[in-house]
Amino acid sequence: MMRDNRPGSDAIAGKGWIRAHRWLMLRRFSQISILALFLVGPWFGWWIVSGNLSSSLTLDILPLTDPFVLIQTIVAGHLPEATAITGAVIVIAFYLTIGGRLFCSWVCPVNIITDAAFWIREKLSLGSASSLSRKTRYWLLAGVLLLTFLQAQVVWELVNPVSMFHRSLIFSGGLAWIILLAVFLFDLLVTRRGWCSHLCPMGAFYSLLGTHSLVRVRADNRSACNDCLDCYRVCPEQQVLAPALKGADKGIGPVINSANCTNCGRCIDVCAPDVFHFGLRFGSKNSIGHADHPNHSSGVEVL
Repeated sequence: MMRDNRPGSDAIAGKGWIRAHRWLMLRRFSQISILALFLVGPWFGWWIVSGNLSSSLTLDILPLTDPFVLIQTIVAGHLPEATAITGAVIVIAFYLTIGGRLFCSWVCPVNIITDAAFWIREKLSLGSASSLSRKTRYWLLAGVLLLTFLQAQVVWELVNPVSMFHRSLIFSGGLAWIILLAVFLFDLLVTRRGWCSHLCPMGAFYSLLGTHSLVRVRADNRSACNDCLDCYRVCPEQQVLAPALKGADKGIGPVINSANCTNCGRCIDVCAPDVFHFGLRFGSKNSIGHADHPNHSSGVEVL
């Protein structure tokens, strides 16, 4: 019998479908639930959360502000309100601890669109029509801040797909759907994970924010790796895996320390020998939501 070449097929066979999709399902629940909290107000009049992902107030008590928007406001020469500053401090404290790119995989609704484009690419076996440097997003981040300074206004919010997604669901804006369609087609036809992994300045900002975050993906069981490459095939930031997975002979620890890791958990899902798990940056084998597996027996060396 030929081996099923779909990434995660061995994990499904060994762990069951639910465990092989656990973190993906939790991410979708998180993304959809957060989006729903913003929509039930304008749709049904249940104002649990008012505002949007740029600036919101939960239960008329908890302010949350996108720190990227706050920085743009300051760069544009405007003095933010105290509530906006408080909201940004809360968000910064959270992402400094949990991981900045967590926003990209667990909160951002555009991730649902780009993941759909990636899924279709895989089904159609489409190659990339162009190659973009992953550093491009940092140049765009700098360009956004420079343009904001020169124009004295928060220019990114005029075309931000995240804000567009929100507005399109409430107001059915035509321009919003065009921009979202452009993101989808770019990821589908031009470059694998093109928007989130190569262009998005918000992703670049949040990666800087989570450079030293506490919660990370760990590969403590990397000695059990069978080189199936399923983790590389599903990872939106493939370059972050190799140091933690294959760096033992170079004295590199098993923690994925790269700021560009989105903590999406897909490498954990699709890995049949359970090489990966969520844990802490420091120490060893500190795990979060990590179930025991036969490969974690005393017969397997854990580095």
